[in-house]
Amino acid sequence: MTGEIVKEPRAVFQALLDGVTGKKWSLLPELYAEDCVVEHPFLGFGQRMEGRDRIRKHFEFASGIPLQLRARNVVVHQTVDPEVIVAEFEYHGEVTTTGRTFVAPCIFVMRVRDGLIVESRDYANHLALAYVSGRVPELLSMLEKADS
Repeated sequence: MTGEIVKEPRAVFQALLDGVTGKKWSLLPELYAEDCVVEHPFLGFGQRMEGRDRIRKHFEFASGIPLQLRARNVVVHQTVDPEVIVAEFEYHGEVTTTGRTFVAPCIFVMRVRDGLIVESRDYANHLALAYVSGRVPELLSMLEKADS
């Protein structure tokens, strides 16, 4: 996330990973289209976020989680649709307040159009990430507010 415009889905995905692992939370929403749709099917509630403003709130929540993340074992698969990639990776993390470490496998199915994420299904265990960092009540509260 150097401020340069990236267009290719692989490069946009890499910018997303770099932003998350580099804790560049305020810059991440700019990778998403204004009318994007992001789903977290494994969150348990089938959470669906619509629009860049909702994505911004998601990353604001994430910014308060005391984690240090590294992306490992990253494999990106190009599909027959040039806008769509499937990315497999693991977040290797540490809870900075406790020193507790964990590995969170992830798969993102992402559609990038004109250099912006327009759709993404992020198969990651966000509940486990909230659990290891002691923020389950906050996550549940955020989900409740998002549904109302």
